[in-house]
Amino acid sequence: MEIEGAGLLLLSGGFDSPVAGHLMRTNRHMDVLALHFSLEPVTDDASTHKAAKLAAMLGFRKLLVVRAGDAFKEIVKRTRHKLYFVLSKRLMMRVASEVARREGCAWLLTGESLGQVSSQTLANLRAIDRAATVPVLRPLIAFDKQEIIDRAKAIGTYEVSVGPELCDVLGPEHPATQARLDEVAAEEANLDMEALVAQVLSTLAVVDTAKGAEVAA
Repeated sequence: MEIEGAGLLLLSGGFDSPVAGHLMRTNRHMDVLALHFSLEPVTDDASTHKAAKLAAMLGFRKLLVVRAGDAFKEIVKRTRHKLYFVLSKRLMMRVASEVARREGCAWLLTGESLGQVSSQTLANLRAIDRAATVPVLRPLIAFDKQEIIDRAKAIGTYEVSVGPELCDVLGPEHPATQARLDEVAAEEANLDMEALVAQVLSTLAVVDTAKGAEVAA
């Protein structure tokens, strides 16, 4: 069954999100664009080149990239570290919702699956989704990690995706697993979230997936 409207995939360099995007593009005939959150300047641009290679392999129509490292550092500096993953993903949802609006996408797509890691619990996903203004689809919600890895091998993305998850580099050793909306809101009050969203959006660029190089947005 085809799902009406394009989807904006939050594409990391890991196993999960490429598989999620591939499933929606091939099984549901969805027009998929991708948005990569680079951790520059906390890390180098290796993840952007990885995302470009994955987007080209999977035939995504467009790849956009933003640099979120400085914004994520503000979250670490000004909020309780155990809530980092929830707070950073809520920031990502706000940014992605605006990019989806600009690009005419009806859906956000993520590679999250329930309980795969401690931050991906029902309570946390509920708190994350409340920050989005575009509906969020999670094609892998019921998959376990081995199923995802097997799919990655089948579609040819495994070898590109293998390696450390750079998105975890600023995260806590023991993240919150049952985040409450009231405590999340209290921590976000320590941030100028509107300014952080604007800061991240100001770095938005299109990536030439054939070359892995940024071009004008």
